[in-house]
Amino acid sequence: MGKFKVGLVGIGRGTAYGHIFANNPKTEVTALCDINEESLAASGKSFELHDNQLFSSYDDFINADFDIAVIGTPIPDHTEQVIKALESKKHVLCEVTAANTIEGCQQIVDAVKKSDRKYMLAENCNYMHFVMQWKKMVDEGKIGKIVYAEAEYVHEIRGRVLDSSTNEKKWRAERAPIHYCSHSLGPILHLMDDYIVRGTCMGKDVNIIPNVGVGAIDYQVALFETSKGAVIKVLRSSVLSRKPPLCHYELYGTKGFIENGYDSYDNEGRTYFEGEDETSKPQVWTSSDPDAPEAARLGGHGTSEFYIVRDFIESIENDTTPPIDIVKAMDMTVPGIIAHEAAMKGNVWLDVPRLGL
Repeated sequence: MGKFKVGLVGIGRGTAYGHIFANNPKTEVTALCDINEESLAASGKSFELHDNQLFSSYDDFINADFDIAVIGTPIPDHTEQVIKALESKKHVLCEVTAANTIEGCQQIVDAVKKSDRKYMLAENCNYMHFVMQWKKMVDEGKIGKIVYAEAEYVHEIRGRVLDSSTNEKKWRAERAPIHYCSHSLGPILHLMDDYIVRGTCMGKDVNIIPNVGVGAIDYQVALFETSKGAVIKVLRSSVLSRKPPLCHYELYGTKGFIENGYDSYDNEGRTYFEGEDETSKPQVWTSSDPDAPEAARLGGHGTSEFYIVRDFIESIENDTTPPIDIVKAMDMTVPGIIAHEAAMKGNVWLDVPRLGL
């Protein structure tokens, strides 16, 4: 069998994955798509592609000759692009989150169910090296039954919400902070082997970038209840002042806890395992697997994207369910959409439908 041909849409996130695919012996990058023709041409040269392999039209791109579509475009485009890719008999690796509306999520679910191709959500935080280490600890029963968890993702990207020099609104101006919850919920739900059944949320004030859109809400804090009765708290903001960005997790179980630190992804956290420790111990957590090959870091975000690509290719080769399939993709997308609705309705509790089953 020859190599899988890969098409990338979205210069930036799409091409970040492209470098991993280009260095994988089982795949080759054969097509690129972006509406910015200057960026498209520059990326085409870096992947050594010909002009007839570069597309500014998504419809022309998705009908080209390749096997895997990697979608790294703005979230509002995901629904239409995923559906067209599946209908064109392409396997789909899509950036987070799955979609920006419940209707869009359901349309993707329907398209996946009709298709014989694979769909996987590219949630890289699930594949951070420390999350993979934690999964082993949790599965070994180190902290017992998880009853409470927290996640905080504060990433100041004001320039991606509003261009201060031109006053141009970006697409993220319409993305509520809690909509972008998969970096928080993805790892936690993976570690807990659970899903959310209802939630509430607070946060609709705008003090930092007024008169832009819901993407400039100062912060949103959501509380979620899972099917197993656990509670998850999530803090999200795209505009609060913080350097470096924060991606923090805490898990509390009946026999102990695990947490990382407060400086981006690579930091020092702590663990405590009842019966093993007298007190909590400091632990260094990293996003990169020290045993992975050097090429595993080409995508960024440590070695996480290298392992996403590995698992996705294996699911295609072996005709197995991808680790972050349509059900899990919706498990980490839909709660954020419902949570924002809850905040706008006055911090009410709302049921969270489970899509994809």
